[in-house]
Amino acid sequence: MQLADIFQGLGEDAFRELLGQISFGKLKTYRIYEAVKVRMHLAKLNSETLRKAAPRLWERISQGEEVLAAELSQAILVSKLDMVIEVLNFLGIPHNDGFFEKDTDLAAHLPEGWREKAYEEFKGKHSAALLAFYLNHLAKEATEGTSTLFLPEESTPAS
Repeated sequence: MQLADIFQGLGEDAFRELLGQISFGKLKTYRIYEAVKVRMHLAKLNSETLRKAAPRLWERISQGEEVLAAELSQAILVSKLDMVIEVLNFLGIPHNDGFFEKDTDLAAHLPEGWREKAYEEFKGKHSAALLAFYLNHLAKEATEGTSTLFLPEESTPAS
C-alpha cells in the first residue's frame, strides 16, 4: 500500500477535507512550506489557492503520484501533531513530540486490532477522515507498505 492508495481509498471528499486541515503556520515552523508549495505546483500557498488546486491535486493523486502524496501526508500530519501525539501515546509507541526514530520497531507496539481500537478511542475527538488517514499511514510505516487499507464507515462519503 502506497500513500496515494490511502488518499484514493478514503475518496475525494476526504482528500479535500484533509487539505483543509493543513496549517500554513505549521508548514513554516517545520520549514516545509516552500517544498510543499513547489510540489503542489503553486505560485502561492494559502487557503484559497489550495481549495482551487484541490481538483488538480486529486487528479495527480488518482494517477498515483507518490512523491506528491508523501509531501501532502507530511503537511497534513505536521499540521495535526496534537492528534499524532495522542494516538502514539494511546498505542504506547515511544516518540519525541510525535516523531519516532526510523529504527523503531512499530509493529512490536501494535497488537491485533489496534487500528479499530484507536479509531474508536478518538473518533469523536478528531475528524473521521484525518483519523483514518493517520491510522493507515502508521500501518504503512509499521508494515513497510504491506498492510491493507482500513476504512471505517464514517471516514468515507456515503454512496
